[in-house]
Amino acid sequence: MTEFALDTHTALFIIIGFALAWIAFGVWLGRKNKSHEDFALAGRNVGYAFAAATAMATWVTSNTTLVAPQLTYQLGVWGMVGYSFAALGLLLFAPMAKRIKQLLPQGYTSGDFIRLRYGRFAWGVFIVISVVYAFGWLVSLGMAGGILLEALSGLDYYIGMTIILAMCVGYTLFGGLRAVIATDFLQALIIIIGVAVIAYWLIDNVGLTSIHTELSQAHPQLLDLLFPAAVMFLFNNIFFGLGEIFHSNVWWSRALSFRKDVAYKAYITGGLLWLPIPIVTGFIALAAPQLGIFPASADMIGPAVASSVLGKAGAIVVFIVVFSALASSLDSLLAASSDLVTQDIYHKLIKKKATDQQLMRFNRYCLLGLGFMTWLLCLPRIATLGALLNFAGAFVASTIWPIVIGLYWRRLQGTFAGLAMAAGTIAGLIAYFWIGFYVAALVSCAVSGLICAAGVVFNKRQFSWHELQESRQ
Repeated sequence: MTEFALDTHTALFIIIGFALAWIAFGVWLGRKNKSHEDFALAGRNVGYAFAAATAMATWVTSNTTLVAPQLTYQLGVWGMVGYSFAALGLLLFAPMAKRIKQLLPQGYTSGDFIRLRYGRFAWGVFIVISVVYAFGWLVSLGMAGGILLEALSGLDYYIGMTIILAMCVGYTLFGGLRAVIATDFLQALIIIIGVAVIAYWLIDNVGLTSIHTELSQAHPQLLDLLFPAAVMFLFNNIFFGLGEIFHSNVWWSRALSFRKDVAYKAYITGGLLWLPIPIVTGFIALAAPQLGIFPASADMIGPAVASSVLGKAGAIVVFIVVFSALASSLDSLLAASSDLVTQDIYHKLIKKKATDQQLMRFNRYCLLGLGFMTWLLCLPRIATLGALLNFAGAFVASTIWPIVIGLYWRRLQGTFAGLAMAAGTIAGLIAYFWIGFYVAALVSCAVSGLICAAGVVFNKRQFSWHELQESRQ
C-alpha cells in the first residue's frame, strides 16, 4: 500500500480552510465594486506593492511548481534553467505595459488593441487563439490542483480539482480583479517564504554533492548542457513565455489597472522575484534517482520528492506553496478571460448598448460558465501538464510579432497581422505533432515573424495612433 506524506483529513482541512478564508476575503473586498470598471480593472488604481506581487504570483503557475520539476526530471539541468528564462516575458513586458497604458488609457482588454489596431479579421484570429490558450491554461491549473492532492495525500484527483476551481471562482465572482490582486499579494508572500524553506530543507537533508554524484554515475544526460532536446526546449520556452505574456489579457488587464507610472516598475520587480523560483522547484526533481522515486506520471515528481524528503511538516509546506501558486494563476486567468468574453464578444458583437450593470452581471455569469466548463474539461485528464501547456505554445507564439510591431510601428496592417497569427499557429501545431513539443513555439514564432516582415516591407500606409481611441459609455 502506498504511503502518503499527508493524511486525507489534514489535506482536506488545509484546502477547505484556505477556500473559506479566500472566499470570505473576496466577499469583503467586493463591497468596493460599484461599477464594471471597479469589478474588471480594480478602479485602475492598483499601487506598486500589489502590482509587483500580482505579476510575480500570477506567473508562478503549475508550470513553475509542477511542470518545471517534470521537465527537469526528463531533460535535466536545462529543464529548470530553461524555465527560469521565462522571466524574460515579465521583464520585456515592462516597457510594453507602459506603452499600453499610454496608447489605451481607457482600454479594457488585449482584444481592444487588436481590433482597433488591425481590424476584424486579425481580431477574430486573435480571439480564437486567446480562447484556446485560456482553456489550455485553465485546464492545466485545474488538473494541477487534483494532482497535488493526489500526490501528497492520496485524496481523489476529482475532489482536489473541484475544490480549487470552486474556491477561485467563488472569491473572483464576489470581489473581481480587486480580490484577485489582493489574494495574489498574500499568496506571493507565501510562495517566496515557502520556496526558500523547501530549498534549504532539501539541501540540508540530501546534499548537493550526493545528488551530483548519483546523477553523474547513473543519469549523466541530465547534467549534459549539450543535450539536444533540452537545448531546443530552452529556446522554445523563451518564445513560448513571451507569447504567453505578450498576448494574454491576464497581463494587459493588469497594465490597464495599475496606477500611472506603476506598470514598468511592477513588471520588472515581478520578473526578478520570479526568476529563481523555477530553478528551486526544478532542482527538487534532480534528487529523484538517488531517492529511488519513479512516479507513474512525470508531473507528480515535484510533490513526490519533496514529501519523501521533508516528511509531514515539509509536505504541508509544499502543499500550501503549490496550492497558493495554482490559485494565484487560476483566479487571474478566470478574471481576465471573463473580461475578454464580456468586452470583446458580448459588448462588441451581441449587446453593443449594454449598460454598466448589465456588463457586470454578464461578467459574473461568464465567470461561472468558465469555471464549469473548465471542470468538465478536467474530468478526462487526457494529458500531462507539460504536454497540455506546450500544445498551447503553438498558438501564443504566433502573436508575439503582431503585438510588438503593432505597439511600436505604424506600417503593419491587419491582413498581414491576421495571416501571421493564423499561419504561425498552423505551422507550430504541425511541428508539435511531427517533431516534438520543444519546437512548436519556435516554428510558430518564426513563421509569424516572416509574414509580419513581409507586411512591413510591402505596406506603405502609416497607422494613426489616434485610431486607438474609442468612446465608451
